[in-house]
Amino acid sequence: MIKINMFSKADTVQGQGVGSAYNELIGLLRKNLSNEFQVTINQYSQSDITHYHTINPTYFINSFSKNRGRKIGYVHFLPETLEGSIKLPSGAKTVLYKYVIDFYKRMDQIVVVNPIFIDKLANYGIDRSKIKYIPNFVSKSVFYEQTDAQKKQFREKVGIPDDKFVIFGDGQVQVRKGVDDFAKLAQANPDIQFIWAGGFSFGKITEGYDRLKKLVANPPKNLLFTGIITRQELVNYLNISNLFLLPSYDELFPMSVLEAFSCGTPVLLRNLDLYKAIIDGYYMSGNNFDDFNQIIQSVLSDPEKLKMYHTLSLKASDEYSEANLTKVWREFYLEQYDLGKKMGQIK
Repeated sequence: MIKINMFSKADTVQGQGVGSAYNELIGLLRKNLSNEFQVTINQYSQSDITHYHTINPTYFINSFSKNRGRKIGYVHFLPETLEGSIKLPSGAKTVLYKYVIDFYKRMDQIVVVNPIFIDKLANYGIDRSKIKYIPNFVSKSVFYEQTDAQKKQFREKVGIPDDKFVIFGDGQVQVRKGVDDFAKLAQANPDIQFIWAGGFSFGKITEGYDRLKKLVANPPKNLLFTGIITRQELVNYLNISNLFLLPSYDELFPMSVLEAFSCGTPVLLRNLDLYKAIIDGYYMSGNNFDDFNQIIQSVLSDPEKLKMYHTLSLKASDEYSEANLTKVWREFYLEQYDLGKKMGQIK
């Protein structure tokens, strides 16, 4: 039995995709691979493989212990992806960004959730051969397409008529997520119900906090900010939505998009190169407010287009399914165990 210890604080701050990805992986291992891998969390005992999901300073220190075995680092963000998320003094930002890369360099193996970041990490001086791409995934048992009756029941619960067109987005309320465009689109389309689920997970250091706080407190009449919600509530909102819109300016592999796919919700995203590398062909895209608005008008007038993207969302969810990724993670951990044995990292 191979011992894998997870070091993570990803689920201590609600509303983060990192926490969702972490929980999905833990669920996969315990459900499908418990006969091969013994998984522990935040334990300091001897392990064959230590998988770091977050970059806490205490984890950096304990990575020097000989009891850690083979050290795996999960890359959910790079210094540049923090721009537009948090606001720090320039000196503190420099120290933080250097620390992020130093943490990754401490690892024996790096896992990225988007292949476009392999080159970026290599440019930071990390050996390309130590970087492995494994995409995020979503469990169909958690995120799924509901029946028409279930959708109708939830619409009634939240007071949204059956014939009301709903556009839904989620994520932390921050500049990087494109919340400004989302609100502007709501103002331009008063007959559509816009809903944004998420909050200020980083508190007052969130980029644009004061301005966005005012927006959340006084949104357009047809824009609802739900705050941070549970996963079941998220499933409900995705299922009553006619369109999922994430106008984010920068992402790695957003769990929110996979969750929308898994519920069969048509997806509209900002036109980013990183999406083309992983989900090209499964979503609609625009470059700016005008593009988004034009696409919204097109799907309003062409229901068949929405049906097509509903089908494409479900197809995408099959590709990034728990079943497919179980095979990938099993092979990865077995390979890392063999490498650790050969290099004397595992006793």
